[in-house]
Amino acid sequence: MGGLLTALNAGKTSLSTNQKSIEIVGNNIANVNTDGYSRQRAELEQIPAVNFGDFFVGQGVTVSNVKRDYNVFISRQLQEKSIAFGEESGRSTPLTELERIFSISDESIASEMDRFFDAWQQLTTNPSGQVERDMVMQRGQLLGDAFRNTSEELDTVRENINNAIVSKIDNINEKIGEIAKLNDRINLIEASGQTANAARDQRDLYVQDLSHTLGVQTYTDGQGMLAVQLPGGLPLVQGNMAMTIETVTTGSDVNLQVRIGGTTKDIHLQDMGGEFRGMFETRDVFIAGLRTDLDNLAVELTSAVNNVHQNGYGLDGTNTQRIFFDDLAGPPPVANASRHVNVALTDSNQVAAATEFPAAPGDNRNALEIASLETTYLIGGQDTFDNAFGKIVSTVGIEASRNQLALGGAKDATVQLQNLRDGYSGVSLEEEMIDLIQYQRGFESSAKFLSTIDEMMNSLLQLKR
Repeated sequence: MGGLLTALNAGKTSLSTNQKSIEIVGNNIANVNTDGYSRQRAELEQIPAVNFGDFFVGQGVTVSNVKRDYNVFISRQLQEKSIAFGEESGRSTPLTELERIFSISDESIASEMDRFFDAWQQLTTNPSGQVERDMVMQRGQLLGDAFRNTSEELDTVRENINNAIVSKIDNINEKIGEIAKLNDRINLIEASGQTANAARDQRDLYVQDLSHTLGVQTYTDGQGMLAVQLPGGLPLVQGNMAMTIETVTTGSDVNLQVRIGGTTKDIHLQDMGGEFRGMFETRDVFIAGLRTDLDNLAVELTSAVNNVHQNGYGLDGTNTQRIFFDDLAGPPPVANASRHVNVALTDSNQVAAATEFPAAPGDNRNALEIASLETTYLIGGQDTFDNAFGKIVSTVGIEASRNQLALGGAKDATVQLQNLRDGYSGVSLEEEMIDLIQYQRGFESSAKFLSTIDEMMNSLLQLKR
């Protein structure tokens, strides 16, 4: 009778194990389209045999563990490429806007500079002409408007970057908090000897998202929990404790701080990676450089015109060292000079086309000298005004092209690694169908085996009657 009971127990464990394996296969099939899900497998282990007479008899089978398919190397590579992809993504939208702003079009600064100097050239043909003088003043003001509009559009791009940063903070803090909660949950589950596969998958997904946005780095601490920190070393998650990232308005810009316990620390450009690094670097380095170049161009152009103009005479016959544009060079120099390019003259009669008074008929020498400034290498002795603006345009174009290439390369690398990860950890319906049939046959065989043992026990009981 003992032998039949042993066989009955073996059949029961086999039936239970195959049923559990089928449930695991069913869970894999249910999550075939779930982002970040790792395929789970039942690890089977025979129950230790017991001594039965002169030999050992097996006691059946059990599920020793439910293991997820996970590769640390692939996950690390995917995390690193997500950081690079995020950084280029953060630059992409602002650079697209900057390409539109700095373009050679009919509404650009380059076109307005050409029209401004063309107006002076027209004035040389009729130095006393009222229409030509009005046109010079009008074109001067339109040139100032072009500088001002470009400067304001740069401010708009900065504001858009600031708004994008603010809009992402709540979502980032939520994910940081979820990672800390999952750390605690995983620790509690696995302390009891079970596996927290679903929680680990979810935590990995949050880490990948934070890698894309902040460029976070991770390591396992002494308690087996996942620690998350910024590239500069500032902690975001320690055990089951989550830090909070806050936005701080500094002037017209938004900056970041991390609250660690009761203290706050500033997050600098070198402390972050991913999408935020791309946005901050574009705002604080690239756009700041464009604004400096634009302000320098405004100062150089207005100063050159003023230096010639103040030596000439207008139709009113006076020379009071009048400047054509407002003085931007100073001292002190005007901040955001490109915003303040304005015509200083109040009357077209003040336009100084002549070099002496009383002017000889048709004296246009001062107007000729101002018109010639367009083709004079005045900026560092190397560039004309058109060339200087062209360099700004080319700087934007080159950076935008580099970004497009880098973004495409980073995206392709991320997709390839994601496909590699899915190939290793993802669910294959074909494989699951094979496993399902295998466990189904095992379940059916176990049921048949139990039915046979039951008949044998009934036969044995009948004999005793």
